Amino acid sequence: MKAVVFTAYGPPDVLQLAEVDKPAPRNRDVLVRIHATTVSAEDPKMRGFKHPPLLWLPIGLLFGFRRPRKTILGMEFAGEVEAVGKGVTRYRKGDPVFGYTGTSLGAHAEYKCVPEHAVMAAKPRNMSHEQAASIPNGALTALVYLRNMAKLQPRESVLIYGASGAVGTAAVQLAKALGARVTGVCSGRNLALVASLGADEVIDYTKQDFTGSGQAYDIIFDTIGKTSMAQVEGSLRPKGRYLVTVFGVRELLQMLWTSLVGGKRIIGGASNFHWTPGDLVYLRELIEAGKLTAVIDRSYPLADAAEAHRYVESGRKRGSVVLTVDGPTREEAAVEAPRA
Repeated sequence: MKAVVFTAYGPPDVLQLAEVDKPAPRNRDVLVRIHATTVSAEDPKMRGFKHPPLLWLPIGLLFGFRRPRKTILGMEFAGEVEAVGKGVTRYRKGDPVFGYTGTSLGAHAEYKCVPEHAVMAAKPRNMSHEQAASIPNGALTALVYLRNMAKLQPRESVLIYGASGAVGTAAVQLAKALGARVTGVCSGRNLALVASLGADEVIDYTKQDFTGSGQAYDIIFDTIGKTSMAQVEGSLRPKGRYLVTVFGVRELLQMLWTSLVGGKRIIGGASNFHWTPGDLVYLRELIEAGKLTAVIDRSYPLADAAEAHRYVESGRKRGSVVLTVDGPTREEAAVEAPRA
């Protein structure tokens, strides 16, 4: 099968399209033929071993310090079941599915084996494979932070910082679905996008600092790691929660302290440890009800994964960047385009 592999940490050019062995499902495994996957913000970090110092040791132990132990990246996928192990009861050949591979990675390939009880579910009926592949990572992160960690209640006010990214676009929609009043913060070019997702108010951070507006929020959710507790504390209500997806030792100490003293709290953690297949089913129900939609910035063929990595690393992406696994390369598409 075809897969994008890398055998050394480094720039996007370490990624190469190669032929590798097709996996075979074990007793409780599901073999998925992948039609679409994504390059998430985590993939370039894994490729270049660009992790916060706090994570160097655990990630190095798991994935390798000097060279990658797992040579195929990719965590989100959508496709169809190609085969199942003898012990599998939840899926059968031909089922359309979407899901998340977690630390096993491997979605940047034509096939991937996942355990039957992995974070996977039937694909939403009203989404393409490309749209469905863009959902799991961002939406599951946003869901666990808002619903589980912050315990968001209806009619609470939520500010989403980084509202145009994969986590941010999902957070805006999920906060609205949970009954909140939502303010999105993004750049000027993304104001219309965030408003279209249901935000009640949108702030252009290049023109206005939300911390100086005098407005207070029940929850401030920084999805991209660009603020600090010191900056936002004055914009939190007395029992407000400050959610961070990017954190270091300082934030960990603040989490411990604020959890002990009460009042305004800073909350963060590895949300993916809390994800379940049931969460994906919940997201699918929201999608099919028209309350959650995919936001795709660009799509690339699998062979152009290095170019997709370069774009994600530019910091300009909105929503998700998708890799289509069984489409033509960009060069092939350009050649064929005049004949269309």
